[in-house]
Amino acid sequence: MPGVAKSKLLTPLTPAVLHILLVLSTGERHGYGIMKQVASESQGKVKMGPGTLYGSIGRMIEAGLIRESERKVDPELDDERRVYYKISALGQATLAAELERYREVLAVAKKKQLAPNSLAHGI
Repeated sequence: MPGVAKSKLLTPLTPAVLHILLVLSTGERHGYGIMKQVASESQGKVKMGPGTLYGSIGRMIEAGLIRESERKVDPELDDERRVYYKISALGQATLAAELERYREVLAVAKKKQLAPNSLAHGI
């Protein structure tokens, strides 16, 4: 991504950080929304508790991967105390680098015939 030095990218990512970035890559979410989306996207295989979620969010904000959103919602539709988060340019670049790293690992596994063909089609 233009404007983001490769040396600042924070890869490899922990599974929690990877899933949070994946969720935020498509839009702003509050903490509970992130937890629900991660569970949905992983088909229930990844369950993130509040400690993991908010601990990761705190470290991600500190690292510059995400930030709190300015978004304010209608209190009648949502709890006004909810904090929404959005991905930063560094977060987007870091996610892209991590996904490329996964593609490279899958390519090696495919070459070694360790990955089923169905997993390797998207490489």
